[in-house]
Amino acid sequence: VGQIITFGTLKSRAAVKDVGRTLGFTPAETDALAKLIPNQPNFSLTVKEAIDKVPEVRKFYREDERYRQLLDFAIALEGLSRHAGVHAAGVVIAPGPLDDYVPICTQGSKGAGAGSDEAIVVTQYDMNALEKVGMLKMDFLGLTTLTIIKDALASIRARTGTAPDLDTLPLEDDATFKMLRAGKTAGVFQFESPLATDLVRSMRADRFDALVASSALMRPGPLDAGMHKVYIRRKRGEEPVTYALPELEEILAPTYGVITYQEQVMRIAQRLAGISLAEADVLRKAVGKKDAELIRKEIGKFVEKAIAKGYDKHIIADLAGQIETFGRYGFNKSHS
Repeated sequence: VGQIITFGTLKSRAAVKDVGRTLGFTPAETDALAKLIPNQPNFSLTVKEAIDKVPEVRKFYREDERYRQLLDFAIALEGLSRHAGVHAAGVVIAPGPLDDYVPICTQGSKGAGAGSDEAIVVTQYDMNALEKVGMLKMDFLGLTTLTIIKDALASIRARTGTAPDLDTLPLEDDATFKMLRAGKTAGVFQFESPLATDLVRSMRADRFDALVASSALMRPGPLDAGMHKVYIRRKRGEEPVTYALPELEEILAPTYGVITYQEQVMRIAQRLAGISLAEADVLRKAVGKKDAELIRKEIGKFVEKAIAKGYDKHIIADLAGQIETFGRYGFNKSHS
């Protein structure tokens, strides 16, 4: 068992600052230049793009020999690995000694207490390379919620002498759903954000499955596509639940006809096209990873086989479009 390396790459602003420092620019000069390069999550530019699109950066590049040299070096270095770190939660598991399977190195441990230089074993392959060589990766997250639950149980035990057994809690407890519907979600894992509280309240969550669905719908894709609104309206009986084909009812009934989970995409492909679950999993992966070429190939296979089984080609084409759209946003039900 070992932890996984991560490589920090030089982004545009960092490249400008690093090169500037080396070339003898003052921190004020490089900061002023770096700040001109947009660096928001939804809009960031490379150094080359900044020279083309940001007039102030272009002016520096054209009119000042020192800045031109700085920006040219920054363009050459941008995107290169700058330093190695340790993945926050990733752990790799091998069937034998780790160094029989992948190259390893040691890194100083951040988590071993302040000032500690205790070394930890880290793979020299990053998570993508580990996946390519077939290693098993796991993410182990440390959650405050688990400590809160442990403390709550200890407190109940101290007060009453016994504590609830978490392995046998009823999943359909009315009092719990009443509390969640009332918006009392503080300290409830995954449901503390205003968005989650609002969703559980709007959909009038009354069973465990509704919580699972809200966990899957609470992601950027489904929210942008408005899938949560369709789910809520249908659950509340404000909109009829419809299915393109009677065969879909059994698969989509739990989510009111809305394709919410990747597992549903797989079941639809299996049921209508008669393909194996392993093949359906390739379709799920293609759609989930937004791999255009693979999507075309796999969706094409699904359409062809479903039509060959006698289904109406317009209905199947429409469904293929839905799978492509919803599948892209669909979440894994077992994970939810």
